[in-house]
Amino acid sequence: MKVGVEDHRLTTLEMARFAARGYLEFPAIIPTEIGEAYVEEVRAATLPNVDAGTPLSLTYPPRSAVHAFVNHPKVVGIIQSLVGTEPLVDHHFTHVAFSPRAMAKMGSDRPADSQHWHQDSTIDTRAAFDVQLMWYPHEVTANMGGTRYLPGSHLRIVSEAAIGRYQNIVGQKHVVCPAGTVLALHHGIWHGGGANRSERNRHMFKVRLNPTVPQVRLWNTADLPDDMNRQRPIFYETKPRANDDLHAILCEPQPWFEFDTGRLEFVNRVRFWRYLVGDDSFDADYWVSRLENQPGRRVETAS
Repeated sequence: MKVGVEDHRLTTLEMARFAARGYLEFPAIIPTEIGEAYVEEVRAATLPNVDAGTPLSLTYPPRSAVHAFVNHPKVVGIIQSLVGTEPLVDHHFTHVAFSPRAMAKMGSDRPADSQHWHQDSTIDTRAAFDVQLMWYPHEVTANMGGTRYLPGSHLRIVSEAAIGRYQNIVGQKHVVCPAGTVLALHHGIWHGGGANRSERNRHMFKVRLNPTVPQVRLWNTADLPDDMNRQRPIFYETKPRANDDLHAILCEPQPWFEFDTGRLEFVNRVRFWRYLVGDDSFDADYWVSRLENQPGRRVETAS
């Protein structure tokens, strides 16, 4: 284990927010000089080709900006908490959204446009998950068209072609951030790039990582509640509810949830948290317990 990892692993509440929302945002954690070096490396086309399935530790040259990024103590802690200590690189990509001026210099009259909504996990039904790290090496302003993403969409598997027809979805977020910001995304979250209408090219580095160990209690579990499985009253109670505990976070709705089918997301989250803690008895607000309650179920046997 690398020095500093223990201090930078995620907390239980951060993991709960990841389980519920499908992302975590870490503003300005990578020094600006590393971001500036990365942009220069992009211009010089020195980012290496990486064979799919290469261990992360063997991927990037030691003195490169991307090596400095993935080995930053806070990023190491994020990676360890989500996919373990020795993940594999699925793929990486350097996204450059050129400004209209840059496009014109390249002889293109194509107007700035947004990437369609899509989900990278359309054919993926695993309980295990990959993490996608998106690093914004410089400031991203509103007119630069930063990545848009839909919180809470990561556990709803859909056809990419179907959601590509959507324009805007209530509750969507757009990346507007200071230099050095990192997004950690569940691979299933709905997302798409925005249109750059600024005077500056927008850069973003993305790397998708596959776990090589069970993703069970990899974060700092010092704050994992002893009474995690205790069920609170639901729908009616005489005391105000806390909105920052484990169950409240897992049962926090998103603006795009439908009143009825949105409840499926709570069920999916509970099952996802069971995977993360290695406890198939866990529940939040009784969502899964009532579905599994089959007292006296008769088991048919062959004669």
